Amino acid sequence: MTIHKLSAGSGYEYLTRQVAALDSTEKGATPLADYYAAKGESPGRWLGSGLHGIDGLGVGDVVTAEQMKHLFGTGSHPLTGEPLGAAYKVYDNTGVDGFNAEVARRVRTKGGARPPYDVLARVRSKVARERFVAAHEREPRNARELSDALARYSRPRQTAVAGFDLTFSPVKSISALWAVAPPEVAAVIEAAHDAAVRDALNFIERQALFTREGRNGARQVETRGLIATAFTHRDSRAGDPDLHTHVAVANKVQTRQGKWLSIYGTVLFEHTVAASETYNTALERRLVEVLGVRVRRATGHCA
Repeated sequence: MTIHKLSAGSGYEYLTRQVAALDSTEKGATPLADYYAAKGESPGRWLGSGLHGIDGLGVGDVVTAEQMKHLFGTGSHPLTGEPLGAAYKVYDNTGVDGFNAEVARRVRTKGGARPPYDVLARVRSKVARERFVAAHEREPRNARELSDALARYSRPRQTAVAGFDLTFSPVKSISALWAVAPPEVAAVIEAAHDAAVRDALNFIERQALFTREGRNGARQVETRGLIATAFTHRDSRAGDPDLHTHVAVANKVQTRQGKWLSIYGTVLFEHTVAASETYNTALERRLVEVLGVRVRRATGHCA
């Protein structure tokens, strides 16, 4: 299992980009399953114990683009759009891209060689001064004011974390076996994979899913469980057989008392290896039991 953060706003869209191919008037209610069905893929599904706090959704329900936009885009109720606690902060960093592009244009050298540091520094200061004057209709009062402006123009503001993409992938030999096996055997392998993903998520809910309360988040507290969507893919970007599931875990959890807060991400990341091992072990055990395969534990390959 691997894990990485999803940014609020559009950070989730690589999971749902295929919706753009659908009729724009239907995006709000069209299940993402339409795209996956066309490819022979299974639809995205909702899962997690935390769904008990989301009226109108249950485990196994099909995911829609509008639901993803609400929950992972703004931190709102997937169906109603009502806030779930504090809204995510999303910043427009278009100006940052424009500043850096203008600097790059002015220092562009023949052959694409990196310009000397002093040249780059002078150009950055000049562009920052021009932007400051355009915005405030005066020159910066001193070097400190210019330096602060340069920092604002050149550094993107950090958008809130909307969730975490947990990607569960068996070792290559298992994907290869799944790809060449008869349909009934492939179905067994995929079912074992799905069950192993559930085992890993149950482990995370028991051992690694917390939030924080109190001044500076000093108190670690338990939650009612995670809210997530699962998308199972069957090939890699190169087109090779690659059975894997993306589980997008929303950065919205409820305390036992029902208060909506964010996940204590440090603890979740600390349990990445343990959750991965839970998945790997559960998958191997099921394949041994139902198919009689042999697993070489040093590599995780099956035979």
